Amino acid sequence: MRLKATLRLENGLEFYGYSFGSAKATVGEVVFNTAMAGYPEQLTDPTYNRQILCLTYPLIGNYGVPSEELIGEQLSKNLESERIQPSGLVIFDYCEDYSNWEAVKSLEQWMKEQELTGIFGIDTRELAKVIRDKGPMKGYIIPEGAQMSEVSKEPSPAEVSCKEPVVYNAKPALEVENPNGSMAAVTDGKRVVVVDCGVRHSLIRSLIARGAEVVRVPYDFDFTGLEYDGVFVSNGPGCLCNYEKTVEVLKKVLAGNKPVFGLGTGYHLIAKAAGCQMARLQHPHRSSNQPVRKEGSNRTYITAQNVCRTVKPESIPSDWEICFTNLNDGTVDGIRHKTKPFAGTQFNPEVCVGLTENVTPIDEFITKL
Repeated sequence: MRLKATLRLENGLEFYGYSFGSAKATVGEVVFNTAMAGYPEQLTDPTYNRQILCLTYPLIGNYGVPSEELIGEQLSKNLESERIQPSGLVIFDYCEDYSNWEAVKSLEQWMKEQELTGIFGIDTRELAKVIRDKGPMKGYIIPEGAQMSEVSKEPSPAEVSCKEPVVYNAKPALEVENPNGSMAAVTDGKRVVVVDCGVRHSLIRSLIARGAEVVRVPYDFDFTGLEYDGVFVSNGPGCLCNYEKTVEVLKKVLAGNKPVFGLGTGYHLIAKAAGCQMARLQHPHRSSNQPVRKEGSNRTYITAQNVCRTVKPESIPSDWEICFTNLNDGTVDGIRHKTKPFAGTQFNPEVCVGLTENVTPIDEFITKL
C-alpha cells in the first residue's frame, strides 16, 4: 500500500498523489523537463541541484537505472554525475517493473538509497503549465505522516564542483564517432581546461573521445598559470552571484586569444566577463524542445535547456555578436566574439535533435584548438 503524498506550491496550489522513494518531506524550486527519455541522466544533472524536478513524460521507471560505475577518477561511465542531484521528483505514473539490458536496479531502489523523495499520480503537464505561466516557485513534497521543515539550502556550485584539479587522458582520435552518426571534429595532443561549475560528465566524455586531454578544475580555481590550449566553462546551478571568482578568472582569459566556450551558466559567466548584463526570463527555458536559430542562416536546432536568465542584447559589447536566437521568445541563446575564438550557448551542445548532419558547438570549439 502506497502512502499518500502532497505537492504544495508556495502560491497555495496543491496536487495530490502517492509517495515513492524516500518517505521524507522535501523542499526546493519546482522545475520541469519535457524529454521522453533520459531520467537517470536528468536526475544526475548538477544543474538540477536541490530543485524539485517534474518530468512531463507520462511513464517513468520502465527501463530502470544503469550502473553507477566510474571511469578513472570522479567520472561516471553512464550518468551525468556521481549522485542524484534534485531534492525531489514529480511524475505522472511510476512503472514498478523495469526491463533493460543495462539496468542494475529499479528507479525507486536507487531513490531510496540516495534518499530522494518522489510523488506520482499527479497531472505533471498541468503542473508544468502552472510553472511556465506563473514563473519559478518553491514547492514542498510531503508524504503522509512526514514533518515538513521550512529550511532549504539554495543550489550552489560548491556542492557540485570538484574540490581539486583532475586530469583525464585523451582517447585516440580514430575512435571518435559523432553522437549523431557522422564523424566529429577531432584533435590530438590538445589540453582543454574544463571549469567545473557543475559539469555534466557526458561533456567530459565527449571531449576525451574527440582526442583532447581534459583538466577539470574547481569553479573558483585560478587556472591561468597552467598550460592549456582552450577553456570550456560548464553548466552549473544557482545564482550567478556565487561565481564572482570565476568571472574574475575569465576576464584574464578573455584578455588572451585561446579558444573559450561556455555552456548554460558557463556561457552566462563568459558573457558577464565580457561586460554583458543579464535579465530574468519571463518564461524560463526548461524543456528539451527549444527551437534555436543560428544567426546568418535558416538552420534551426532543437535544443535542451534549463536556464532562467538570458543576456540583454543591448548590453552586448561592440566586438561581440549574437550567434543563436530562441525562436519561442526571441531571446539571446548564444553569443560569440567577432574576431577571437570566444563563444557560448544557453543550450546543451550534445543535444541537437533531428539534423544528423549537424556540427555541434563542441565540434566547432575543438576545431579552433
